Amino acid sequence: MTSSPLAVEKDPAALGFDPARLARIDDHFQRYVDDGRLSGWQAVVTRRGEVVHASEAGLRDAEAGLPVEPDTRWRIYSMTKPITSVAALILWERGLLELTDPISRWLPAFAEPRVYVRGSAVAPLTMPSPEPIRVWHLLTHTAGLTYGFHHAHPVDEMYRAAGFEWGVSSDLDLAGCVDAWAKLPLVHTPGTEWNYSHATDVLGRLVEVVSGQSLDAFFDEEILGPLGMTATAFAADDPSRTAALYARAADGSRVRADAFGASFLAPPTWLSGGGGLVSTAADYHRFTQMLLRGGELDGVRILGSRTVAYMGRNHLPGGGDLTEVGRPLFAEMPFDGVGFGLGLSVVLDPTRYRTLCSAGELAWGGAASTAFWIDPSEEVTALFFTQLMPSSAYPIRSSLRRLVYQALVDEPPRAS
Repeated sequence: MTSSPLAVEKDPAALGFDPARLARIDDHFQRYVDDGRLSGWQAVVTRRGEVVHASEAGLRDAEAGLPVEPDTRWRIYSMTKPITSVAALILWERGLLELTDPISRWLPAFAEPRVYVRGSAVAPLTMPSPEPIRVWHLLTHTAGLTYGFHHAHPVDEMYRAAGFEWGVSSDLDLAGCVDAWAKLPLVHTPGTEWNYSHATDVLGRLVEVVSGQSLDAFFDEEILGPLGMTATAFAADDPSRTAALYARAADGSRVRADAFGASFLAPPTWLSGGGGLVSTAADYHRFTQMLLRGGELDGVRILGSRTVAYMGRNHLPGGGDLTEVGRPLFAEMPFDGVGFGLGLSVVLDPTRYRTLCSAGELAWGGAASTAFWIDPSEEVTALFFTQLMPSSAYPIRSSLRRLVYQALVDEPPRAS
């Protein structure tokens, strides 16, 4: 293992952590490298803005023998979504849109959405949607859109037939993708259910139209630049330092997945606000610290503190959790006791979640097994980076939570 630029500069014990117990993080995930489940990984844990643990192990490219290093670039896939959500909320704070606005105000292709009723993917029966898709539906994945890779609904099959599964099979730009999705039926009436989807990609296009800037330019000017996230972009700034992408095969072996990963090494044809960014541990650490600090970091304010608090409330229909209002999809962890805010999951009940964590925890992860969480009550953040698809291959996220919290040994905060 090598040292990290996110170096531990303060005794973890002074921040309530037992250093020997924190070392269990490395011991546990080193076994993943030793037995071949992962090629390499990087982990960062902070409390009260101080790094208490930072480490990396293994190889960023096993075939080339290149080690994971502190500045390794990672495809963060859906960890792009919170950044796009923050972009939309910046526009909301400026009064340029309302959460209740129909998105057809800016994206006219969605003026008359239709909802799937029954039938096959080749002969579906649909009806006019009784409710327009609104901005908050995109932020909460309640718009009725879907992903082709779900393989759970006839509309998913329609997305695949149109060339949308793990990418775009044509040279469409983001505007073209949005127009294509608008022609497909919705899985459900907007605002009635949660279905993980291209909603955040549509939100990214909304940001473009409302701001008058391309999504990458808006990110750079309003979020990445101000926060000093200089290595985060829609294409790796240094492909030689970017980790190789792997997948878990049906027999449990790890295989290289260059075809999936290549699109992140050159400027893309479309800017995916739902999963297109490459980043580093140091960069994404700054993003999580900004949210933990209520929208501000190092004197730079991205969002107001009340906006961040509102972002972290449960916005699901009827106040339900993902199990109650979500469609059953693959997941690394169960959805019991977990709600969804504006671009992030939010823990409602750790007991129902069956995971050691805190109520109010904000989190999300990416398809290649990257993950982060922010715990406002404990003032803890954690980041984990690797490059293995799917994210449900191993219980990385639940294990990391347990390993972090078992090392936290000071008096827990009192429930409010």
